Amino acid sequence: MESSDSLTKIKRSRTNQEEDDEPSNGFETLPWEIISDILSKLPISSLVQFKYVCRAWRLIGQDPNLLQLYGSRTAEENPCLIFHFDSPIRNQLYFVDFHGDCYRDEKQSQVLVVRKIQTPFCSSMPEYDVVGSCNGLLCLSDSLYNDSLYIYNPFMRDYRELPKTNRYPDQEVVFGFGFSPVTKEYKVVKVIYCYRDGNKGFFRHRSRSSTQSEVQVFTLGSSRWRSLGKVSHYLHHWPAVLVQGGLHWMTCRPRYRTGRNIVAFDLDAEEFREVPKPDAFGLRRCDYHLATVRGCLSAAFYISYGKMEIWVMKEYGVKESWVKEFVIGSYTPKAIKQEVNKYSINVSKFFVKGRTVRVLCVLKSGEILLEYKSRALALYNPKSGKFKDLAFQGMPNWFQTIVHVGSLNQIDTLIGT
Repeated sequence: MESSDSLTKIKRSRTNQEEDDEPSNGFETLPWEIISDILSKLPISSLVQFKYVCRAWRLIGQDPNLLQLYGSRTAEENPCLIFHFDSPIRNQLYFVDFHGDCYRDEKQSQVLVVRKIQTPFCSSMPEYDVVGSCNGLLCLSDSLYNDSLYIYNPFMRDYRELPKTNRYPDQEVVFGFGFSPVTKEYKVVKVIYCYRDGNKGFFRHRSRSSTQSEVQVFTLGSSRWRSLGKVSHYLHHWPAVLVQGGLHWMTCRPRYRTGRNIVAFDLDAEEFREVPKPDAFGLRRCDYHLATVRGCLSAAFYISYGKMEIWVMKEYGVKESWVKEFVIGSYTPKAIKQEVNKYSINVSKFFVKGRTVRVLCVLKSGEILLEYKSRALALYNPKSGKFKDLAFQGMPNWFQTIVHVGSLNQIDTLIGT
């Protein structure tokens, strides 16, 4: 179905082009179905450049129907990989358009170039954490002071700084960022833990009697944070996983007990709830991390000899729906086998002892994208059981990978203000 408003604007733009003698190649004269189908398959960086060819093309690129179609793509279909490089002086974001079949040909995959993302606010926040990615937006938090927060569209260079909240002495902060499909609102969650006796640290035993907590929520488009009171869970600081309108964390391991629970914050109801975890030996005894597999909540954990299992919750919230979907054997990418700079290990916060591999996503092809020790990427084919290293020109030595789906929407448009 054609977008009548856009076609009317394009006709007016053609008249202006004739007046200004601006050339036209006739692309905008194609049926709208063909135009939208072509543009929806472009990587985000190409679509951004498309908008600057001429006025007619810019109007096409601004059409709400096209933006909605482009935004409906999933990470499995056409992911953009963002690499967060943890430099000790100033952090840097990079990206690569990881699309189509470019990674299937080993020679062709080498021509993909990792490019820098400019952050306009880097001078005021040189070191940061990536809280999360949602509908083309990144949420970045100040890793030095847990103070500043920014919502940023890296390809439109559109950003908003969120209001600051009160800081406490000896505080630890866990952030989350997501979108509520019910209320159609973007929200940032801030969980603050304060330690009255200096007993802080995510990997140390905590004393409930010496710890205070506060949950704060900010809705994009509003002017202030709202306090929701205390939380009884000790959330792990690893990035939250957004599934079914909820932000999911693992809890920190309780003292004298094994295993970690899964806790979700419902972005609509604005309350925490426990999510049942699978009855698997590994989840009771071993470390694991959360991920999404084809839109479902999943848990990836290690068993003996470097083997990893990925469990998927097929029906959200139903304990019996957990299924062991994949079993991945041990593997060491070539980049890991190379000599490691010991100094870089000491300065990179991404280096976590024992955290060998992280599940990023399952692609449309069925291959699983994996990150090894924050230093290398690899694809695993469940059908053949084979691995394939991924190396892009210009990749940083140490990085955290964010699977991102780009968007051309302005932040004001997304939050309806």
